[in-house]
Amino acid sequence: MTRHAWVWSMMFACMLTLRAQAEETLPLYPGAIPGAIEAPDTERVRDPKDPNQFLLDVSRPLLSVYLPPKPDAKRAAVLIFPGGGYVGLSVIKEGSDIARAFNALGVAAIVVKYRTPNDSYMRDKKTGPLQDAQQAMRVVRSNAAKWGIDPARVGVVGFSAGGHLAATAATQFDNPVIVDVSAPSLRPDFAVLLYPVISFADDIAHSSSRIKLLGLSPEISEVERFSAEKQVTANTPPAMIMHAADDKTVPVTNSVRFFEALTANKVPAELMIYPRGGHGFGLNNATTRDRWIDRCAEWLRSEGLLSAGR
Repeated sequence: MTRHAWVWSMMFACMLTLRAQAEETLPLYPGAIPGAIEAPDTERVRDPKDPNQFLLDVSRPLLSVYLPPKPDAKRAAVLIFPGGGYVGLSVIKEGSDIARAFNALGVAAIVVKYRTPNDSYMRDKKTGPLQDAQQAMRVVRSNAAKWGIDPARVGVVGFSAGGHLAATAATQFDNPVIVDVSAPSLRPDFAVLLYPVISFADDIAHSSSRIKLLGLSPEISEVERFSAEKQVTANTPPAMIMHAADDKTVPVTNSVRFFEALTANKVPAELMIYPRGGHGFGLNNATTRDRWIDRCAEWLRSEGLLSAGR
């Protein structure tokens, strides 16, 4: 490689690195974290050698804001909830990588580092993650002008257990668990769910997610409350759902039942099931050349959620 080519290569690598960084990272709550128990911060990386960083024991929630370079007054935004079985968060593969993909569509992306349920630092672990999801919606809409976002085009994107949180946010916005709900609206305008945990019913539940959130012996009423397919109404926002039929971690029936509940309530919904792909494929399902983000872009256009020309 010539020196000139090497310089250009290094400049391009630096540009990619800069683009990978969030525009802004801020605490989710400006003051005290609701329901928090004073405890040491034990957050840690599960495997420092893994390039797809996975965080454990998240007790200090943050927002990382990724903005497309081109200003757009009608720009949509997504709140991204990484998966991790309510044990941890896959903050790159199901976080920053996803944010950059949405930025390429002209969509602002906010990665939500929500609290993972834990009795040692949360008074009520079953509502802590939902508090964070609702607070994130409030913060994004409150900062819409600053970040160049259309507050009427703010959706949620969730993966696995993060998909459960996104689906819960999309079905329980009328039952706020945050203190100040005067404004703005907590209702997402749309939802994009990938291999989501939807139901806590015995026959299809991802049992470890249910245990982490609700404990070993939850009340039947709590199981139903946190089974998103049971909470769908005609006011639930439109949704696109993607899953692999051979997912052995979270059965595809989770997505099927949510889709059936949406269509039964006449909520616009699209369900895409890959024959293969397993669980946790993130942005790219290695078993197919199909890119779900391209399908998602088409769905967003069909719902009028992308600006003209995108």
